[in-house]
Amino acid sequence: MRKFTLPALIILFTIQLQLAGAQQTGQDSTGLPGDNFSLQGALDAFEKAASPEDFEKAINTEDNHINNLDLNADGETDYVRVVDMMEDNVHVFVLQVPVSESESQDIAVIELEKTGNESAVIQIVGDEDIYGEEVMIEPEGSNDKSNKKGSGPFMDIYGPDSYIVVNVWLWPCVRFVYAPAYRPWVSPWRWRYYPTWWHPWRPLRWHVWHPYHHHFHRSYVVVNTRRVVRGPKIYRPVRTTSVTVNRRHGTAIGNYRVKHTRTTVTGPRGHKASVHKTTVRGPKGKASRTTVRGSKGKVKATKTVRRKKN
Repeated sequence: MRKFTLPALIILFTIQLQLAGAQQTGQDSTGLPGDNFSLQGALDAFEKAASPEDFEKAINTEDNHINNLDLNADGETDYVRVVDMMEDNVHVFVLQVPVSESESQDIAVIELEKTGNESAVIQIVGDEDIYGEEVMIEPEGSNDKSNKKGSGPFMDIYGPDSYIVVNVWLWPCVRFVYAPAYRPWVSPWRWRYYPTWWHPWRPLRWHVWHPYHHHFHRSYVVVNTRRVVRGPKIYRPVRTTSVTVNRRHGTAIGNYRVKHTRTTVTGPRGHKASVHKTTVRGPKGKASRTTVRGSKGKVKATKTVRRKKN
């Protein structure tokens, strides 16, 4: 079998990407409720917030374009409450929507862990009943340690040639929740009992909503590695789901399937490229996304191909 060097692979893949571009019509809605809540936007709001209470206000502010959810189909956006659970150096912030007087539905969880005197890691994990699978997102790391402003020292967790994880210790909300006097925040708001500053609005259609929050994707990336290992152990026993939401979106969730495959290609000089392929089956057919990464984990090229149902 013919072998290619990593630069040749990248060039070949780029050509394929350009050819596939003619088939693309832009990012489509998955048809899942998660289309209407920006995980990247929520993490951006957490980075800028002074406290969990401030963060809750930010994700429910209309002009921030983070929340566009209407889980109970009443024609108005839902209020997302925040509940913090703390165990030793781990915080789990549950983002939850009161759907009715008796039901609530978890949207996502922010998992935060203090890993040293001046270091901490963070991820937001989208709920599988909302996004079709657990979606893990974190601040974008880079080998260029000067390109992430205000995040504190970088943490090279997997060695000098590996992906660099952003240290979020300097985020104001992170420092706030690890202060000695802090008590875990539990939102006082519930169904039909909301803060006076908040008023629901009519949800935006997808083609209007998506461009508003798309810019968040430049600073926060989807990953496959969980940073806070103890997070699920704290959260899973108290995870909350809604029968109403399941009845409304269960079919779409059931039809949404995600398959991940990974192949490592080695060139004649020993250079390696990791090829990741994600195949998604949704209501509009299949979409496959292929990503080529170098030996240091940096993305070299990405190709997306969509096939409509017959």
